[in-house]
Amino acid sequence: MNVTIYSREEIETIIFEDKFPENTAVISFYDPAIKRIDKDYTHVDYSSVCDHVFYSELDDLDLEVLKDRGIHYDMYFPEADEIAEFVYEAYHSGMDIICQCEYGQSRSAGCAAAILEHFNHTGISVFTDYKRYPNRVLYHKIFDALEDYKKMH
Repeated sequence: MNVTIYSREEIETIIFEDKFPENTAVISFYDPAIKRIDKDYTHVDYSSVCDHVFYSELDDLDLEVLKDRGIHYDMYFPEADEIAEFVYEAYHSGMDIICQCEYGQSRSAGCAAAILEHFNHTGISVFTDYKRYPNRVLYHKIFDALEDYKKMH
């Protein structure tokens, strides 16, 4: 299973140029805060190129900010178990995965690192790429969910 990371701009270019890869599932992270700024805002529309998409409306927060917002680790990103199931469905179907964020790539990089670490023990490659700043909280939430999913199934 190949796992790639894209920003919104990059994936929209791929879709526009009709270069979206076949047999690929998408995990798309978007920002809830944008809706407060732009009521017409929508996430990337994959409907013309892919029918295996997991959309996640999730703030890009680290541990310190979680505390400032009165959120603890266990409360952050309750959809991690659903993503683990989605990833395993893609894996068992022989699909590749694209992880995509609206701005930057911290959530998508954290997600990709967790998937790569779980399946291939190569997640560190995402953390050592100087172009990426993976969200470590998201990484741990998804990695733990994948490990739990594997134990239960």
